[in-house]
Amino acid sequence: MSAIVELNQVVKEYESGAQKVQALRGVDLEIAGGEFSSIAGPSGSGKTTLLNLVGCLDAPTSGTVLVTGEDIGAKSKTQRSELRRHKIGFIFQSFNLVPVLSAFENVELPLSLLPGLSREARTERVEHLLEMVGLADMMQRRPDELSGGQQQRVAIARALVKQPELILADEPTANLDSKTGETVLEIMKKINEEEKATFIFSTHDKMVMDYARRLLVLHDGRIVEDERREARP
Repeated sequence: MSAIVELNQVVKEYESGAQKVQALRGVDLEIAGGEFSSIAGPSGSGKTTLLNLVGCLDAPTSGTVLVTGEDIGAKSKTQRSELRRHKIGFIFQSFNLVPVLSAFENVELPLSLLPGLSREARTERVEHLLEMVGLADMMQRRPDELSGGQQQRVAIARALVKQPELILADEPTANLDSKTGETVLEIMKKINEEEKATFIFSTHDKMVMDYARRLLVLHDGRIVEDERREARP
């Protein structure tokens, strides 16, 4: 399958006072469509910076970042925002659900930003995803009426509702106990297999690393390990 993400000699620098800090140092990387990959490494290794570039939240200092074939560095902030809106889904460790909205309304919210979808089409897609993540009977509950694991399932459904080509998950199990975290990972694994969605995780969690079929390890802004594994049964 062709690459959905390509990084070529990517450098990202930040200014810290009078100094420049290199968060990424000449990173080369290709992620094929349909991969289930995890980026690991200690704090300060460049994980968040890499995810921000792939997620079109930032642009490289030098080198090229291609997401679904489009050059991120050549785009304005507005153009990057459009690319995020249509092609990328995000899953956060803090869930980031709107507290006054029901699970259904939280999942439906991204669709309201896309023109041309009928109410019936939106309802069908939202209900399908909430059923897929095991929340068919909790669609009208607000976040404070759901457990942490259930909230993360809502967040997964919300990330998928636009049918994005790429899903980025930043520490998705950080606020979950190990059993709930494993349940959430099984759901994402199933979605990866059935919907062919590409997942890239950023994590410190060994369980997430073990689930990944490709493990990329960053250290001091460089990829120091790139291991491919067999899929978990």
